[in-house]
Amino acid sequence: MTLHRPSNVDAAGTLGTLLHLLHDLSRSLPLVFALHPRTAGTAKRMGMESLVAAGQTGLVCIGPQSYLDTLSLMSGAAVVLTDSGGLQEESSVLGVPCLTLRENTERPVTIALGTSRLVGNDPTRIRTAFSDVLEGRWNRGQSIPLWDGQAGVRVAAELAAWARHHEAIRAS
Repeated sequence: MTLHRPSNVDAAGTLGTLLHLLHDLSRSLPLVFALHPRTAGTAKRMGMESLVAAGQTGLVCIGPQSYLDTLSLMSGAAVVLTDSGGLQEESSVLGVPCLTLRENTERPVTIALGTSRLVGNDPTRIRTAFSDVLEGRWNRGQSIPLWDGQAGVRVAAELAAWARHHEAIRAS
């Protein structure tokens, strides 16, 4: 679980609603909330510090995580809740359902191929999608073309072909 986008954390009403919802959802499934500094700061300024305090059960609030730790947490997750485009990508590759807490995304392929679902910050939509995952009503998304971990191999092959082509031009 991550949250950091202004649409989710800048308004007290929205952030408060989301935090209360997360506490409620965590009664069904423990949620690990990697707390972004922006979100922590906003919660503190708005008097919601207790909702994101460390040491809680259910909604387990931890600090920001490294990339590898984030991947490790996601790989063992039943579901990812996030407003991060990067986590949409990573959860898709890992085959973990992703609830995208935004109204739009710069990763539309994750929506089109069913690895992520846009739920915005509407509690009803989030709750419904969360239940769909937990109750087995989430259709497994399709693999996303070229998101197979082999990009480096393809880039190296293209660069080698380019170099051979330009070497041939110089030689002629």
